[in-house]
Amino acid sequence: MAKNTSKTVYICGECGYESAKWLGNCPACSAWNTMVAFAPGKSKDAASFGTQIMAAPLSEIKTDQVVRIHTGIGELDRVLGGGVVPGSVILLGGDPGIGKSTLLMQMAGRLTDRGKVLYVTGEESAAQLKLRASRIGVFAEIFVLADTMLSNIDAEVMRIKPSVVIIDSIQTIYDQEISGVSGSVTQIRESSAAFIRMAKTLNIAMFIVGHVTKDGALAGPRMLEHMVDTVLYFEGDRRDSYRLLRAVKNRFGSTDEIGVFEMRDTGMEEVDDPSMLFVSGSELSGCAVTCSIEGTRPMLAEVQALLAPTQFANPRRVASGMDSMRLSMVLAVVERKLSISLSSSDIYTNVVGGLKIYERSCDLAAIMAVLSAKTGVPLPKRTAVIGEVSLTGEIRRVSRLDKRVQECMRLGYNRIIVPHVLESINDAGGMILKVKTLADAAAIIGINV
Repeated sequence: MAKNTSKTVYICGECGYESAKWLGNCPACSAWNTMVAFAPGKSKDAASFGTQIMAAPLSEIKTDQVVRIHTGIGELDRVLGGGVVPGSVILLGGDPGIGKSTLLMQMAGRLTDRGKVLYVTGEESAAQLKLRASRIGVFAEIFVLADTMLSNIDAEVMRIKPSVVIIDSIQTIYDQEISGVSGSVTQIRESSAAFIRMAKTLNIAMFIVGHVTKDGALAGPRMLEHMVDTVLYFEGDRRDSYRLLRAVKNRFGSTDEIGVFEMRDTGMEEVDDPSMLFVSGSELSGCAVTCSIEGTRPMLAEVQALLAPTQFANPRRVASGMDSMRLSMVLAVVERKLSISLSSSDIYTNVVGGLKIYERSCDLAAIMAVLSAKTGVPLPKRTAVIGEVSLTGEIRRVSRLDKRVQECMRLGYNRIIVPHVLESINDAGGMILKVKTLADAAAIIGINV
């Protein structure tokens, strides 16, 4: 009698760690009670398909000029690096109700004049999808498949031969040859691998929608992000109308660009000049305007600060839209270099409009907002603040300073506090205030050390 060589393995539902026996605690991610039994089926490795590929010297490899597919949505094209590359796989994640399916439906309607588009939905029926398309004004001839079986999707792709395929969502796809329910680590991994092979073999642009966990990370195995070519995240508050589309991985473009959208009844509308969205225009105490660079786009942002008497032994430091550890560090510089005590106050900072600033050019703006809130003295009218603050209290230069200054002046800010740099800055008739130290910047709002 032939011996059964198939063995059951246990896979962690959080991180995909495999073990020969059941474990209560996953050694990789330390999660409890997440190990699920899995009986491996036949191998679906890509080497079993087609003919063998021979290695070739780099000098003999031919390259063709890649022609990107423009989606018709400028902000999406900006984030993707100029359009969709045929044969690429794009993973789109975001909170429920943030607008992922709406954006992809609008994109699908505009891509039908460039080729066939197949929209695979596992969360809605075909009738529900048509109702949503009608609501946002999409009446193009999009092929719709309401199915979750991987083999059926594969058959329809081979029959229709589309240029673009949208999978909404990967957590609903089920491969009958693999054990486990849809949404499990094994199903997501094998289904994603099948879609990637499909995209590369048939030169199809593949968009895959992924759910996120309560921590904001994409649900499923972490390797899913490594397998695809591009990972996009939709950010924003569902109670707010504005959305930010950010690339965290892009093999065919930059990861610094962001796209700004506004959610309306008719779908996602592009915001061409987002600087006006994140500046309230108030000239009260505790407010400071700065300029950040997102890819090639300068964007004005307003940093607000509030100080309140603390009720605890350790005062609170809460930052929304910026790094809380960075805030604590620059506040320590303020206390040490300006001899201003902040230990008796809870300090709250916020970037207006839900914008998140990851670069250090907002250091000086955060400090000026805190000093303004501390003294009750607002910054001079139409003043912007740009600069990185070092631990020595020095105001360090930031990249593309001239471009930031021009954007501030375009929006009417004619007094701009910048680091003292050797090269000249085109002030275009404005007033550039160069500062070397934190004390110089504090003196502008009447704080003398």
